[in-house]
Amino acid sequence: MSVRKLYLDRGIGETRGVVTLDGAPERMLIVRDGDGPLTQLGARLVGRVRKVEPAFASAFVDLGGVEALMAFKPDARPVEGQAIEVEIRSEPRDGKLATVRLIGPAEGKPRLLTAAPDIAEHLAFFAKDTPIIEGRQARAMADAAEAEALETIHPLPGGGDLAIEPTRALVAIDVDVGERKGQDVKRVTRQANHTALAESARLLRLKGLGGIVVIDLVGRGHDGNALLTAARTAFSPDNPGVAIGPVGRFGTMEMTVPRRGRALRDILGDGAGGLSDLTLALRLIRRLEAAAASDPGGRLVATCAPSVAQAAKPYGETLAARIGARFVIETNPDWPRDRLDVR
Repeated sequence: MSVRKLYLDRGIGETRGVVTLDGAPERMLIVRDGDGPLTQLGARLVGRVRKVEPAFASAFVDLGGVEALMAFKPDARPVEGQAIEVEIRSEPRDGKLATVRLIGPAEGKPRLLTAAPDIAEHLAFFAKDTPIIEGRQARAMADAAEAEALETIHPLPGGGDLAIEPTRALVAIDVDVGERKGQDVKRVTRQANHTALAESARLLRLKGLGGIVVIDLVGRGHDGNALLTAARTAFSPDNPGVAIGPVGRFGTMEMTVPRRGRALRDILGDGAGGLSDLTLALRLIRRLEAAAASDPGGRLVATCAPSVAQAAKPYGETLAARIGARFVIETNPDWPRDRLDVR
C-alpha cells in the first residue's frame, strides 16, 4: 500500500509544500509573497463576461484586472456583460489564461469572494488525516523536491532512465534501459515499461506538467492491455480528466492529463531556460539561514550576482529579524547568476 507524507516549509518570501509517495516527492506547491490572489487555484470570484466566442464554445471573463477563459455548453451560452460567480479551475501558464468554471449568476463588479485554500489546506486534500511535517525536515524535503523537479533525466528504479521534456505542443517522455542481452530481455523490458509509467505519473505531478503526453516505451511486441492497466493505475490520482490511448504501432502511448496548477519551471524559471533572480535570491536567503543556524555567533558574508542581490533586498529586514543583523550581501558583477556563496 502506498504511503504519502506531507511537508510544509514556511520560508522567507515563499511557502513550499511537498507531498511524497513512498518517500519520493510527488507534488510540490509554491506560493510566493506578492502572488496575485485572483488566479490561484480554488479562488472564487465575481467575474463579468467580456466576450463570447461561439465557434470555440468559450468566453473571456474579466476577473477585475485579469482575464480568464470559461468553456460553456451550447445550451448554456453566457451573455456578454453579465456578472457570474466562478472558481479558478486551472492557473495561468506559458502565456495562456487561467480557466474558470461557472458556479452561477452574480451581481456587482468583478471582485474576489473567497481566497484560494492555503498550502496547508491543499496538502491535507492529498492525504487526509496525515500530520504535516514542518521545520528542518520539511526544508530539506522541499529543496530535494525542487531539485528533482528541475531535472530532465531521471533514473529508473532497477536501471535505465526517463527523459521528460515539455514542448509547446506536448510533453515528450523517452524511456531508456540501455543495451540488454540474454534470456531476460523481455522480462526486463516489460518491468522497465511498467516502472516507467509509474515514475512518469509521479514526476509529471511533481513538475506540474500535463496536457498531451507521449511516452516512448522500450522494446517491441508490447502487451497493450497490461500496459494500459498499469497506466490507468499510475495516473488515477490525476482524475477526473485523464484519457489514455492504446500503445501505438511505433511503441508509443499517448494520453491527456489535466493541468490545474502552474508548472514548477514557470514558477522557478526566468523564461529562458534558467532560474529567475527571485528563485536564486530565495535560495541565497535559505543558505544564510542555514549558515546562521550552524554558526550562531558568526558574521556571515554572502556573495552573488548584482541582479540576485537586488531581488534579495526586500527580504533583508525579515532575515535580520530571524538571525540578527550579522550578515552582508556583496555583489560580484563577474559572477554568473546561478553562483551563490555564503561564508
